[in-house]
Amino acid sequence: MLIVNGVDSQNKYLNGPDQLVPVDDYITWKPDGRVKLRMSNRGFASEPPISVPGLLSRTVARYPDETALCTKRNGKWEKLTYRQYQEKVRTIAKAFLKLGLERYHSVCILGFNSEEWYISDLAAIHAGGYAAGIYTTNSPEACFHCLESSRANICAVQDKKQLDKILSIRSRLPHLKAIIQWEGQVDTSIPGVYNWKQLMEMGAKEPDTQLDNVLKTIAVNECCTLVYTSGTVSQPKAVMLSHDNLTWDAYSCTLRVDNVQPAIDRIISYLPLSHVAAQVIDIYITLGSAVAVYFAQPDALKGSLLETLKEIRPTKFMGVPRIWEKMYERIVAVGSSRGAMTKYIATWAKNQGSKHHLARINGQEGTTCGYKLAKSLVFDKVKETLGLDRCDLFVTAAAPLSPDIKKFFLSLDIPLMDAFGMSEAAGAHSLSRYPRFKLDSAGELLEGTETTFAGSDSVNGPGEILIRGRHVFMGYLNSEEMTRAAFNKDGWLMTGDVGRVDSQNLLYITGRIKEILITAGGENVAPVLIEQTVQAELPHIGYAVLIGDRRKFLSILLTLKAKVDPNTGDVLDELDNETRKWVAGLGSKATTVSEIVKSKDPLVYKAIEEGITKANKLAISNAQKIQKFALLPVDLSLNSGELGPTLKIKRNVVYEKYKDIIEDFYKD
Repeated sequence: MLIVNGVDSQNKYLNGPDQLVPVDDYITWKPDGRVKLRMSNRGFASEPPISVPGLLSRTVARYPDETALCTKRNGKWEKLTYRQYQEKVRTIAKAFLKLGLERYHSVCILGFNSEEWYISDLAAIHAGGYAAGIYTTNSPEACFHCLESSRANICAVQDKKQLDKILSIRSRLPHLKAIIQWEGQVDTSIPGVYNWKQLMEMGAKEPDTQLDNVLKTIAVNECCTLVYTSGTVSQPKAVMLSHDNLTWDAYSCTLRVDNVQPAIDRIISYLPLSHVAAQVIDIYITLGSAVAVYFAQPDALKGSLLETLKEIRPTKFMGVPRIWEKMYERIVAVGSSRGAMTKYIATWAKNQGSKHHLARINGQEGTTCGYKLAKSLVFDKVKETLGLDRCDLFVTAAAPLSPDIKKFFLSLDIPLMDAFGMSEAAGAHSLSRYPRFKLDSAGELLEGTETTFAGSDSVNGPGEILIRGRHVFMGYLNSEEMTRAAFNKDGWLMTGDVGRVDSQNLLYITGRIKEILITAGGENVAPVLIEQTVQAELPHIGYAVLIGDRRKFLSILLTLKAKVDPNTGDVLDELDNETRKWVAGLGSKATTVSEIVKSKDPLVYKAIEEGITKANKLAISNAQKIQKFALLPVDLSLNSGELGPTLKIKRNVVYEKYKDIIEDFYKD
């Protein structure tokens, strides 16, 4: 393929960026590959495809002066309109081309969510390259894998800390031509290192000709974004997502939500943009509907998110399970300190909330005078305390959330809508809508998608969930073998999740094939449900990790909730306030995790044993009862590597780190 000034001289398809180039295959692993779209003659899957640049242009034409991106600088919010957003994207795209960004090469982005992250992402796509996010917690070697495998020409980093990572591996990256640091003092005397201002000035001097010519070559069915999988077992795989994958999934989710209000809605961007869920929600759903995005502070997951919520008061909010768990803990802690009368009113109000929403779920009206009074006296105040008083959509995604916590929030007039998806499905495959949902469901299947189940005689499962649709990825970059292995012979993507669907099209996840424990007796055990049951009986347990694959019985690793350093995010030895109160209530004088673990504090250990005994009474068989447990010396955390970017447990990391404790369970 010959590229002259950014234009494919042999390409007869020059009607981009919204053109659909005809091809016969639904998958590809080639950097310049294109795929056939699974379109239909009617319904959601018949929606005309649109590219990422086309989506931005359409929104700018409709809402040029509405707020797009909001950044807090020196205590004040600075706002960018959609017209200004597009102007900056085009300016940076021209700068990327000037710096030598080649067609089908990447711009890797390494930093916390920001205006510069968004602009770099869309600019890379406009200039004919890939956008590829890198997690800020990645080591230099992990960064090297992303940069090398995506043939990165440019890397945009947030600060000197991230810059130093890239400089340490730069000599091994022959494709890398430039590094841009967008925040802090930048040492531009280093060859090939630029600050953001220099980049803007560079792009402003360039004519539009080359960029416009590149845009003409773009097709909706070619790759525009790479999302790297978590890579807990092997090197992360580069998931190739096309323009249509991202824009169609965002479109389908928007129609499911049904009440997205252009120029009115606002969200907070805080989850890592390297994760597909954050990209689809924070970048593409907002882009398609002219929603205002407010950037949280970099320490959002360490504690500052609540203050941002209270300041911005978003109209839509998605939280990963750990966020909802933290809110739950905060509400419970505040409630426990109230007087008897306040507790009585709160209990009464929660009962009214539960009755109201359960009635609505069951197709009844549900609104009563009691509910209206409870809303005024309790619910509105709780939402205001959380910064959710303007919010009309609450979503939980990225990992399972305990049904008990969902019930708790439901009773407080905060119905949590579930979503299920994966990187290979460009984000969501199912999403709940109120009141058509169930507390134990993973959401309603999106219109325009297809679902079936492997290993089941019924079209409704149970079995491994198989999916097809315009949201399903193109393939894994440069890996034919892994790409073909991801699909069965009929072109269905094999998710690795086990589930079923009911008559209302609600999806239920019952386990994950890779996480299913098969005991020595041959019984299949899904760990998450058992772990959640233990946590429900023992609310001061931080994380629970079930053990038992190819073992004679089940055992479990537990952590106690501890305080977190607000500056570093490191877990401290000191018990958190509520856990400390619980321990004191047992009669123990311990104030740290290490005191309890080293002494095997008999009062605490007895309470844990009693909690596990209660959980075991709910087990469906003796093989699914926990026989032994161990308290780990420190809570799991992102910084120590046991949690992924969305705070999901990296089970293989935990197994390896605590293998000696695990082996002790089974010595006799």
